[in-house]
Amino acid sequence: MNDPRIIVALDFSNAEDALQLAKKLKPHLCRLKVGKELFTASGPQLIEQLMAMDFEVFLDLKFHDIPNTVASACKAAASLGVWMINVHALGGRKMLTAARDAIPHGSTKLIAVTLLTSMDQSDIADIGLQGEPEQIVVRLAKLTKDCGLDGVVCSALEAVDLRQQFGADFCLVTPGIRPADSQANDQKRITTPHQAIRNGASYLVIGRPITQASDPLLMCQQLSLEISFAADKACGQQPHPK
Repeated sequence: MNDPRIIVALDFSNAEDALQLAKKLKPHLCRLKVGKELFTASGPQLIEQLMAMDFEVFLDLKFHDIPNTVASACKAAASLGVWMINVHALGGRKMLTAARDAIPHGSTKLIAVTLLTSMDQSDIADIGLQGEPEQIVVRLAKLTKDCGLDGVVCSALEAVDLRQQFGADFCLVTPGIRPADSQANDQKRITTPHQAIRNGASYLVIGRPITQASDPLLMCQQLSLEISFAADKACGQQPHPK
């Protein structure tokens, strides 16, 4: 696969565990996501080590601050050579535009978080947002596209509407992915890899089903086959023989 659809979430507290897991995986099957805890503990050096292993990295720090601060942070993150970074769409138009202007087009992908997949209707009511989660996600995705970003982080449950509204080139990164026989854990708006691809997701963020598997590489291979099968069906094709 020239463009692996799986992004493995390296939800570890230290570089040693992250690197140990990365050594069990293959860059042609997946990309890797480094989030706040791991990056805070390990810093840019870990990013360099993962990239030296030929992995493309999604630096998931969800920048959300005043426009100038976010622009500077995005510029610094992109300078590491990562594949993708993200900001919070709730930061507003000025912040999103500043972030977009800080990164050369055609280099690091820039996407925005709409609503965290751990949030449900009661969480949304608590912070005073109006509307159903799906409505809020669409509003924030439209703002993101208007500001020239490459796409959004969203639930795969919302991917159908977003794909229809914003077209094939708008990147949809979907966390909350769980194989049919696995536990939801702390995710609420979840779906299976097969359904996420059928819904229009571009990339699937998958953590514990891979990182806690007895054989992470085998699990990654199995999920890749499931994704390929779903993509073929979505295109109206017969699945390729494996």
